[in-house]
Amino acid sequence: MGQDEYYFKEGCFIVELHNSADDPAVSVARARVEPGRTTRWHSLEGICERYLLLAGCGRVEVGNAAPREVRAGDAVLIPAGCRQRITNTGGSDLVFLAVCTPRFVIKAYRDLEDDC
Repeated sequence: MGQDEYYFKEGCFIVELHNSADDPAVSVARARVEPGRTTRWHSLEGICERYLLLAGCGRVEVGNAAPREVRAGDAVLIPAGCRQRITNTGGSDLVFLAVCTPRFVIKAYRDLEDDC
């Protein structure tokens, strides 16, 4: 996959670092959330995701658990099918690795917000 950053409808910018049908067990992407932004509620069907925070600070919400403050060095486990979103609460970009097992495929993405 290329190293070009693109905007994803979830509300963040993504760089696909590793996502290949030749290695279906895992994918790794770098995600970037701008200050003051919150990603959309979403889930990944059949895919477990881990956020590995690299820079910035934020608030993560997973399932029905209480929101949790996170910062560089923290890890967040998101079980398959569990709703999730993250807010950048800092003054600079929130950057994290999104490690998915098995690998991320777009058909697994479920937007859980109503566009009405």
